[in-house]
Amino acid sequence: MSKKTKTPEQQQYEKLEQKHELKRPVLKNCIRAFWVGGLICVVGQAITYFYIYFFNFTEQTAGNPTVATMIFISMLLTGFGVYDRLGQFGGAGSAVPVTGFGNAVISAAIEHRTEGFVLGVGGNMFKLAGSVILFGVFSAFVVALIKTLLIIWGVI
Repeated sequence: MSKKTKTPEQQQYEKLEQKHELKRPVLKNCIRAFWVGGLICVVGQAITYFYIYFFNFTEQTAGNPTVATMIFISMLLTGFGVYDRLGQFGGAGSAVPVTGFGNAVISAAIEHRTEGFVLGVGGNMFKLAGSVILFGVFSAFVVALIKTLLIIWGVI
């Protein structure tokens, strides 16, 4: 509604609401998100170096086990309630990395565990993960198809 169509009572209430509304600390939240996301990335890089040093992976092949490990760690921390506190403190800094995906998947499973393992945990866990996995697989298929066609046509 625009100001012209609002009643005087609505306009008065809007002014009162704006007067009492708490201002969000945007800069502080951005700094927290930056540090939390950066810390998660540092842990991920340390895990990558661990796989390279102890298991003789290359930089290119260490990515998959690193992602799996990071998702496992975030799911474990979510189960113990630690990741939720990290998310409350760091905001998007904890949600944007791949660990946020693990947190979202396991949170849905934990929330619906009273409905049983199959319908509750399994069914609700894949409400989020299913669409992400489907999009990833379909995107990989399209990219592979385009690359194959370009190789066949001699472009690359």
